[in-house]
Amino acid sequence: MYFLTKELWFPNPRDTTEEGILAVGGDLQPERLILAYTNGIFPWYNDEEPIIWWSPPERMVLFPEDLKVSKSMRSVINKSTFQYTVNQQFEEVIVNCAKIKRKHEKGTWITSDMIKAYTQLHDLGYANSVETWQDGKLVGGLYGIYLKEKGIFCGESMFSKVSNASKFAFIKMIEHFTARGMRLVDCQMHTPHLESLGASLISRDQFLKKELQVEVLNSKN
Repeated sequence: MYFLTKELWFPNPRDTTEEGILAVGGDLQPERLILAYTNGIFPWYNDEEPIIWWSPPERMVLFPEDLKVSKSMRSVINKSTFQYTVNQQFEEVIVNCAKIKRKHEKGTWITSDMIKAYTQLHDLGYANSVETWQDGKLVGGLYGIYLKEKGIFCGESMFSKVSNASKFAFIKMIEHFTARGMRLVDCQMHTPHLESLGASLISRDQFLKKELQVEVLNSKN
């Protein structure tokens, strides 16, 4: 495990601890976050902890052609229960993702610093949100980083205030970004919910070599 300073660099994304921790420290400046995502690295840590950078040994991913939409969800879509927009309420989405209560989780890893950093990335055109609306109210959504040149959407978090709202946003995100060249969703970590939507685990080497096609970071540049 490496300890980062203000110097802008990352070690080889394969050189992690057993659980996938690559480095600790550094900052959340846009340049560092962009460098991280383009090399298969992402920050994930709790409040009052230092920034922890991950490159897990297995990666949860979803190829658009593998998306599973249940009969009940198709019915929701066909009934026009929800409407969606893209990048209309980014800050509202990320704040809601931070506030939403989740089973088996205490607090949130989406800290005020994270909200500020990803809002900056949104202003720069890297971070994107998909919003779900019902009767004119924001009831769900998600946000993530779209690496346009690589065709990869790095999903960060979702929220839902009514049943199926986040799932609707996820499906519409797939449709929207696939039409704009997306070929893979990086879901990062395994969850049963993502698996039910068609995501599956691949090895880190598969992700880095075949999907992300990173240039290995061997030294400080």
